[in-house]
Amino acid sequence: MAEHHLPPEPGHHPKGEKGVHADDLKPTRRRGYSYYGHDKGSSGLLRTLCFVVLVILLIAGITALVLYLVYRPTSPAFAVNSIAVYSISNVAAPSAAAAAPSAVAASFQCSLVIRNPSGRASARYDRLTAYVVYRGEAITAPAQLPPLVQDPDSAVMVAPVMGGGGSPPVPVSPDTAAALANDVSYGVVSLRVVLLGRVRFVSGPFRRGWRSMYARCDLLVGVRKGPGVGAAGVPEAPLLGNPSCDVDM
Repeated sequence: MAEHHLPPEPGHHPKGEKGVHADDLKPTRRRGYSYYGHDKGSSGLLRTLCFVVLVILLIAGITALVLYLVYRPTSPAFAVNSIAVYSISNVAAPSAAAAAPSAVAASFQCSLVIRNPSGRASARYDRLTAYVVYRGEAITAPAQLPPLVQDPDSAVMVAPVMGGGGSPPVPVSPDTAAALANDVSYGVVSLRVVLLGRVRFVSGPFRRGWRSMYARCDLLVGVRKGPGVGAAGVPEAPLLGNPSCDVDM
């Protein structure tokens, strides 16, 4: 009679052999690695750090922009109130060797109003020099002005005397001398008052560096002989029209 063998019971294995369990057949979770071999956890931390840095930079930029808009200074404004013409005439050149065959002896006093429109920034002016120009040529020697300190949203008046006071005549070209004589005879002269210097703004905790300033005011001046004339027979002059002033910084 043939023998029948039953299949081995679960958990029964030959001696020395290890059994296979159902848990061993389940897929295992593998750790993920990036292409460069870094762990995904480190990559996420790096992205978070970059995001935080970008947010900080954005906040700093917005803060700097707000402070700039609040404390940003505005260029000063200039206006001419009046001008006095004490003398203006053509004379011989001070030296025979001068390049120009003629010169102008002139003396003016101009009342200038300097306004600081900035509501938060004070202005400091230094190395101020004023002179008068006719047809693109200076007809007075430069006059030095003292330094000025101006509060925010305020105005100050200066009245420099340009020319005169023993200063020598200023050489000009023959065409300029002839045109000036002709305009004086008609009683109307177009002049330009120039103010050079440098300005510095102080706004709250911020201090800006010195900036060069070039201001000029174009005037139409009426000159005629009459009572109260000056040393050269030219009286104090009225302003015709509205003087215009511009400033470059």
